[in-house]
Amino acid sequence: MSLTLADARIVTPEGVHDGWLTIEDGRITHVGHGAAPRAGHSLGGRHVVPGFVDLHNHGGAGGSFPTGEQDRAREAVALHERHGTTTMVASLVTGALDDLARATSSLAELCDDGLLAGIHFEGPYISRARCGAHNPGLLREPSPREFGELLKAGRGHVRMLTIAPELPGALETIRMAAAEGVLAALGHSDATYEQTLAGIEAGATVATHLYNALPPLGHRAPGPIAALLEDERVTIELINDGVHVHPAMLRLAYEVAGPARTALITDAMAAAGMGDGTYVLGSMDVIVTDGVARLAEGDSIAGSTLTMDVAFRRAVQEVGLTLSEAVQLTSLTPARVLGVADRAGSIAVGKAADLVVLSDELEVAGVMKRGAWVVEP
Repeated sequence: MSLTLADARIVTPEGVHDGWLTIEDGRITHVGHGAAPRAGHSLGGRHVVPGFVDLHNHGGAGGSFPTGEQDRAREAVALHERHGTTTMVASLVTGALDDLARATSSLAELCDDGLLAGIHFEGPYISRARCGAHNPGLLREPSPREFGELLKAGRGHVRMLTIAPELPGALETIRMAAAEGVLAALGHSDATYEQTLAGIEAGATVATHLYNALPPLGHRAPGPIAALLEDERVTIELINDGVHVHPAMLRLAYEVAGPARTALITDAMAAAGMGDGTYVLGSMDVIVTDGVARLAEGDSIAGSTLTMDVAFRRAVQEVGLTLSEAVQLTSLTPARVLGVADRAGSIAVGKAADLVVLSDELEVAGVMKRGAWVVEP
């Protein structure tokens, strides 16, 4: 089956052009400029961007990935698909090892089905001083042997581990993760600048939600933020919801790291797509008020209610990025980090037909995943 989308404003990392594209068997087979050579589905001059790629997502639509409940996980994925995310990693939070293994084994089945692009362990190997919304009673010192057991539960689908490099056993665990093809991400850490550099040298290549759950920048004690920003080997995650990071600080990070090293994430939890109320993140109770999620006890932010379309729109309208820059941060760079840029992350011949149609106001008007409409424009 062949489908041509005509009268589109196609957004690529190189620029924006008026044109058309043809899709066959779920893949993009042609991308052209100007008028389409044959009649097709007119998009009325609306923008088309690649499907969003979210490296860090705990759930949505009332479902939470850390529970491992497949039906609720499917609902969460469906919610984020409607908002343009066509490639998603399911993030867990700190929990008892048996619970982590059980949830991982369950979510691995959804990875087998192609619903998820992998599993991310955010904890339990993080700093008590910077644990945020993680249960401090369940934190553990990193152990390559122990992490190996979690990898077995994932059956090849574990894609990322967030770890604090200053903890005993952390560097050995980072080396082991990297050797197994798992992205080691530094975050929820109280590390010094030097300890962070040691984590990068051991093989860490991602900064988990930069700024959040890390010591602030200091002119005499630069800490982990400076080390993560300046090292060309590290891709930084940023939560662009207007709550976690001020737009000025997001611009600053972007100016230092550039588009090839900056990935926007949601860090969404069960309340994404839902209203205010009480929810659960792992073993912690969370109260959402005016769309902001915080622990019921204490003041820690507990994930977000963000969707990637909002992160994209804010990147353009609030941060001041161009459309081409924004698609790199929401699609191409996270796809590269995840190792799927050969089939996702940009609008190019041979890649999956994962597309988002946006109005002039950058609101979602259509979503296509692998050539099938999720939201038909």
